[in-house]
Amino acid sequence: MQEMCRKMFYLETNSPNDTFEAGRKLGLCAKPGEIYTLNGELGVGKTVFTQGVAAGLGIAEHVNSPTFTIVQIYESGRLPFYHFDVYRIGDIEEMEEIGYEDYFFGGGVCMIEWAERISELIPAGARRITIEKDLEKGFDYRRISIDQG
Repeated sequence: MQEMCRKMFYLETNSPNDTFEAGRKLGLCAKPGEIYTLNGELGVGKTVFTQGVAAGLGIAEHVNSPTFTIVQIYESGRLPFYHFDVYRIGDIEEMEEIGYEDYFFGGGVCMIEWAERISELIPAGARRITIEKDLEKGFDYRRISIDQG
């Protein structure tokens, strides 16, 4: 678990369960106020990874992608967890309308899928997570990189 708490590292997973477990380990060491951006193409496992983070935070309820609501709020864990999916954001003003600053600068943990769409709003200290697949290494292979922004 120590590597999950470092500022930059890479890991490889070979199943959805492995990807979930990688997220869970990150959730175990997440601290209040941390912001994670989560990037990767459709179907790469962003939601599975996020479900793992939620589990690591102690959230027992089902976590799914908030594609149509922009943000899902989970407060049953050791820290509040704010899961954003900004894929459908048409204008930055939509983020202001939902009061994104309360989440970004509060005491919880933010996970932002498709964060490149709102890059101007992402604080400098956000940690970037990228999940990539490589079909030459297998259908379920994923390379996950996490670094300090």
